[in-house]
Amino acid sequence: MRSITARLALLAATLVALALPAFAAATATPAEISNALGKGVTYLRGLQTSGGEIAGFGGDWALTGLASAGTAAADVDKAGLTGHDARSWYEGVVGTPGWPEGGVATDFERGALLAYAAGIDPARVSKRQNLIAKVASTYQPASPGYYGETLNATVFGLLVLGQVKTTGGVRRFPPAVLEGAAAALDANQHTDGGWTWQKAAGNPAALESPSEPDMTGAAMAALCGAGVPASNAAIVAGREYLATDLNKTTGAFESEFGANTDSTAWAVAGLKACGIDPQGAEFTGGGTKKPTPLNYLINQQVTGGGFRYTTGMSANEYGSQDAVRALAGGGFTAVPPKPASGPQWTAVTEFATGGAESTSLALVVETGTGAPAVCSVTPAPGATTTTLATVLSAAVAGTTPAGCVTGFQPSSGTGAITQVNGRPTVPAERWKVSIDGGAKVTAKRSTVIHVGDTIDLSYE
Repeated sequence: MRSITARLALLAATLVALALPAFAAATATPAEISNALGKGVTYLRGLQTSGGEIAGFGGDWALTGLASAGTAAADVDKAGLTGHDARSWYEGVVGTPGWPEGGVATDFERGALLAYAAGIDPARVSKRQNLIAKVASTYQPASPGYYGETLNATVFGLLVLGQVKTTGGVRRFPPAVLEGAAAALDANQHTDGGWTWQKAAGNPAALESPSEPDMTGAAMAALCGAGVPASNAAIVAGREYLATDLNKTTGAFESEFGANTDSTAWAVAGLKACGIDPQGAEFTGGGTKKPTPLNYLINQQVTGGGFRYTTGMSANEYGSQDAVRALAGGGFTAVPPKPASGPQWTAVTEFATGGAESTSLALVVETGTGAPAVCSVTPAPGATTTTLATVLSAAVAGTTPAGCVTGFQPSSGTGAITQVNGRPTVPAERWKVSIDGGAKVTAKRSTVIHVGDTIDLSYE
């Protein structure tokens, strides 16, 4: 995700001679914010093609900006034809098994965040596509709490874990999983209070290096979205870093690429996600104009409603969706608004039933010793539902990452699970199962598992 911002920034630095815009005085008013949002939404809707796609570099991210501004993706339908709305378009993109070819952690995380905002259950996009399981598959057991290869991937992994809830508004993963990712972010916080996209834990020189406002905003949003309070020391330090990074003349946060819409929007999104006012005293400039980060964003809007990356440029899709999302809400996704007609959510309800059909499920195993195991398991249900025993048998055969389940007991029947990964030494009915963050109940071989379920097995 961060690499997209960097590419845009480098392009801007090459092509544009920076000049300061004329800023409105004092804090942006609710009317000014509402006006900017209305025009921004109109611009984003205008990018849509007749097939439903929101075109342009970063256009798919517009789904999160639209949702934050109260516009349902299912209502964004330029052609006015069934199946040509923005939700249907994105469902077709991410619902294909194997999407994207050669995908990495941030691809799956982006897909989950965008699908959620569009009103598509990310765990049940299609009978063979579970984006939540794909995120779980990128867990790094050798580095507990981390996802993917960069800190950027762990930040966006925690955004998914904390903010991409079930359609009923429940976090899918147990607290121990969120706490592990939060601890990873805490270990990578620089001494100046912020974060960058690269891992810094255990490297004194890296921890002493300057932070970036965009990744600091994303990290703060991830932590607060996972339930970390704004009073937490990490959030307080992040807030203080952003306050010192504010350009008091422009109201923008200063990145290594200079003042720009994307970096400022990401920082604002993080502040808002933590309930921190981006127009509070510490984020208000000096002189008679006293610009704030929201002033800066609004002043990057051009005729037609789009937002430019920085002064002197034309509007672009990526900067516009960032600005709209930041002005409207916080975080990097949003609960989808209910469309004017039809359901708020789309989701498949059954596994594919072909004999060779398989699908992935997210699985967590908490033995009570050490960090929980997080992985993706791929059973072949052969029916519209399956059982916990079938899932665990598939897990013993192999998970991604490997080693999530090495064995379980009993090997037959329908009764309670009495041993997983050798715990307890003497088999006993002490294993519980929670599905999609629901209540813990006795784990039985016969426990029914549905398509898209996130399974948490815990030793009590």
